[in-house]
Amino acid sequence: MVGLHIACGVALIAANFLAGAWGGIAWIRSHPSIGFWYALRIAQAIVVIQAMLGLILVFGGREASDLHYVYGALPLLVSFLAELTRAGAAQQELGELDFRALPEDRQQQVALAILRREMGIMAVSCLVILFLALRAAGTTPLI
Repeated sequence: MVGLHIACGVALIAANFLAGAWGGIAWIRSHPSIGFWYALRIAQAIVVIQAMLGLILVFGGREASDLHYVYGALPLLVSFLAELTRAGAAQQELGELDFRALPEDRQQQVALAILRREMGIMAVSCLVILFLALRAAGTTPLI
């Protein structure tokens, strides 16, 4: 089970690096990327799986440093908070605008600005999770 936890941790690091870099590049280029959202959801799923594997190990009697528990649990919180922040991105971008009253080209500009803001938020969350996972990996020796 420890080997599976380690393998999932490596997958978590790789998936969050990929999603964070992909989203960051798409954000910089102001280019919407459908693939980024798939990579993001895969990375988020791996975070949940990794946390569940960690809990199974803890309930099975395995111990790690206190920091490992903290760095192992924080990615779930970061992912959740990023989703909450992303949910408010549209309102921040729209402000007091009456979206339906805008001309079609302005609606597209606003929609792209919302998408860009959401991609930025989620890409940053992936990079934060990446560094938390690297830190978690560094707090417990490989067994």
